[in-house]
Amino acid sequence: MTKPQFISAEMGTRVTAHALHVGDRINTMGFEGEALSAVPLAIRVSKTGIAVLFRYGVAVLIGLSPEDETGFLAKLTPRIGGKLARFEEETAVVELANEAEDQVQAGGPIQLRDMQPERLLVIADVLAKSVVLANDEREVARVFEVIEPFARELADHGRTGRDRKSVLQLIGNALLVQQRVSGRVAIGEKPDALWERPDLERLYARLEDEYELKERVDTLNRKLAVVAETANTLADLIDTRRSLRLELIVVVLIAFEIVVTFYQIYAGRGH
Repeated sequence: MTKPQFISAEMGTRVTAHALHVGDRINTMGFEGEALSAVPLAIRVSKTGIAVLFRYGVAVLIGLSPEDETGFLAKLTPRIGGKLARFEEETAVVELANEAEDQVQAGGPIQLRDMQPERLLVIADVLAKSVVLANDEREVARVFEVIEPFARELADHGRTGRDRKSVLQLIGNALLVQQRVSGRVAIGEKPDALWERPDLERLYARLEDEYELKERVDTLNRKLAVVAETANTLADLIDTRRSLRLELIVVVLIAFEIVVTFYQIYAGRGH
């Protein structure tokens, strides 16, 4: 018996997969509609398309018209936590092809042997990870733009003229990005669909290579390490400033006590 296609035959042999990173998280509990998959949650939106929802804030819309996308996103909005002002997007064309194996061409369409659920879930998983990485890369780049002038100031003058509040803000930005990026999405984990369909490992590997997931994660981790080191350096500078300030206060108090003592001695001699 032939398995049902995930996409209606009305769409023909070519569909578009549109991934959007809409927020920090999506509440998928109790979502109304025909569920085609539980993890990740895949919902049939219309006769011609579906939506795959990832709890870490990504929706992948496959085979939907622009009008259907707009309507679905409006319905999804109340379930989005930490909604992003700017959505990261990734689009891929998926088509049926009379090939012995699934094909992933650089810059071209993803060619599948069939449109069954597991294959499309694998594609949705890779696209979702790619848009999350794109958002994280942009966040880290933004922190680097803030950190760079500070680092240049230290390199040129050996000190910084920034006050304690601005330094603490730099630390806060660095730590916030590190918290958002680290561990939120397990990029290295394979999609659940592969547990039941190990034959799709090659498709996933080709998509992973096409979107350079491993390389981008390694680069991001290196940048996060720099962010963490910078935050530690800034914290050490604050501690050093505080220690110097305390030492100065102690010296001033001792000097004041000495002056008072000499004054008392001088005043006593005058009597």
